[in-house]
Amino acid sequence: MKKKLVTLFALVGIVSMASAKMVKFSVDMTGLVKNATGIHIAGDFQSFAGYGLDWQSNTTLMTQEVNDTNIYTVVVNIPAFKKYEFKYFNGDQFYEAEYVPIPSRVLYQYIDNRWLYVDSLANDTSFVGAIPFGGTAPVGKRLLRFRVDMQNETLNAAGAHVAGDFQTWSTVNTMLYSFDTMVYEYIAYVDTNTINYTFKYLNGITNGDYETIIGACADVSGNRTIAVVMDTMLDVVCFNYCAACISTVSIDEHKADASAVLWPNPTDDYSTLEFGDAEAMHLVTITDIAGREVRTYPEYVGASLRIEKGELEKGIYFVSTFSNKKSTIKLVVQ
Repeated sequence: MKKKLVTLFALVGIVSMASAKMVKFSVDMTGLVKNATGIHIAGDFQSFAGYGLDWQSNTTLMTQEVNDTNIYTVVVNIPAFKKYEFKYFNGDQFYEAEYVPIPSRVLYQYIDNRWLYVDSLANDTSFVGAIPFGGTAPVGKRLLRFRVDMQNETLNAAGAHVAGDFQTWSTVNTMLYSFDTMVYEYIAYVDTNTINYTFKYLNGITNGDYETIIGACADVSGNRTIAVVMDTMLDVVCFNYCAACISTVSIDEHKADASAVLWPNPTDDYSTLEFGDAEAMHLVTITDIAGREVRTYPEYVGASLRIEKGELEKGIYFVSTFSNKKSTIKLVVQ
């Protein structure tokens, strides 16, 4: 029996390693006073990478690079074919987290986390890029966020992709990820010394899977074009078309209807919670990072609720609203 158990554990280890991928996270702290407790990263990858629980701000210390002491990195081994959320910390406390700009966010329930999708098991290290703390793109680069609505397509088993002159027109290297099974996205970092880019979406990974664009947005070669003079988050367009799919609103409007909104966030005074639905009454609870309930608003009537900082200490909290559905938003108190 003991031999069988050892064999079983060995097989589990082999399977786990076979699905793992090396990922390098990197942050640029140029111009900032570095906290004496060090530069950290936290996210939902930490348990996979062996750092204990996820979203712990003090367990994953980043290492200062030798060639550029403003750059801090950490390399982790985590499962492939998964989406991960993360953010950087100038210190080891949750209130020392960066404020992630909108183009870099997950754009899901208005949470300001960064994200990436690990889409391969290639024998190399995926490099997220030395992104400035609280910034959008590495030095010398601009963010370009692709977004296409696939709701009218039967999704290819190989997934949705984008190809263009920003990545040498590879049909297999740039896989898109969807938060809601409709809109598929990818964040690229393009050179600032080039402005005009051409690209096309694919439902699959072969040349026969390219979209055939209907509309005036296609150039003479049938490609989409974009002039990138600043960080750019593209409008959501329907696969094969120049505009949004007729049967739906944009992804941002769709999610605004489905979830509550909390602003400003982070806050050092108060935040306003807008429920975003037609219900007359809500139960609102606030819990801390350990899951302890710290405040409750039972049977609250109104379209919005002002949440005062009051006795809430610096840190991260979760604001949950209950009516005919539940919505939970992360609140950062500074």
